[in-house]
Amino acid sequence: MRYLLKQKLFSFGDDFTIKDDAGNAVFQVDGRAFTLLREKLAFEDLQGKELAFIRERLIALTPSYEILRDGECVAVVKKDLINLFRCGFTVDVPGPDDLEAQGSLLDHEYTFTRGSRTVATVSKRWFSFTDTYGVEVEAGEDPVLILASTVIIDMICHADASKKAKPKAQVS
Repeated sequence: MRYLLKQKLFSFGDDFTIKDDAGNAVFQVDGRAFTLLREKLAFEDLQGKELAFIRERLIALTPSYEILRDGECVAVVKKDLINLFRCGFTVDVPGPDDLEAQGSLLDHEYTFTRGSRTVATVSKRWFSFTDTYGVEVEAGEDPVLILASTVIIDMICHADASKKAKPKAQVS
């Protein structure tokens, strides 16, 4: 199944809708106002039933977020530590089935893999709209987990990019 997302749309405090490739709304994300301690998002069906809850982890060496279902942590999405060979993210799930996200993360051209198998592809090349990208989730995979992880990666990567893009103050 292919889902449509808007580039740089995700931020805490904002609400947005995720659509299928036919343009029909399938999920909504409630960008709940963040608390002083952590940022939060609720991933819901169209009737408002919470399917997953995303919250920032307070103690982490790299940016990381927990994905919870019914109050239980089902995954931790974390940016890889400095690695000379690749830039990516790990979606740490209980057991041996972790996901890795690698590719051009800022350009929305990357894949989620489990071992050597691709389980989802994120790409802008499917759409003529420059601010739209898609997430194609393979059959049998958990679309909520993949889409929630994609939202987290987008928020972290674009927060990092905006920090790097800010000019430094000049002293005269």
